[in-house]
Amino acid sequence: MKRLYLFVIILFTTITLNAQSNPYKVVFDLTTNDTATHQRVIRWINGITKSHPDAMIDVVFYGKALTMVESEFSTVTDDIKKLAKGNNVTFSVCEQAMKAHKVTKNMLLPGVATVPDAIYELISKQAEGYGYIKVVPGGN
Repeated sequence: MKRLYLFVIILFTTITLNAQSNPYKVVFDLTTNDTATHQRVIRWINGITKSHPDAMIDVVFYGKALTMVESEFSTVTDDIKKLAKGNNVTFSVCEQAMKAHKVTKNMLLPGVATVPDAIYELISKQAEGYGYIKVVPGGN
């Protein structure tokens, strides 16, 4: 019986230590031009970085979502500029979507990066251990 208790304690300790050592990494998949959704994503990012300052966050844009990071149309310009200055939040725009929507790099907000293919970027992030969140209009 003592061996069983010892085994349970060792198992619980190992699981607890392993859970605490996993980094907080999340990639958001954003395709909507809904400005309320853009503001919600910023709210989520701020909440995550406040409670987990070392969290790694990437927001991948394609489809109609490019307006969130375009200088002319963004309703969250100041937030993106501020977050992009840090080392743990990345905004990645699909170059294929940019071409389809006639958006050039000089139309993007400062600090916003481009990637050749959004789908490949999302898959790569998941392979690197990032949790995947598909952002849809509506919700909180």
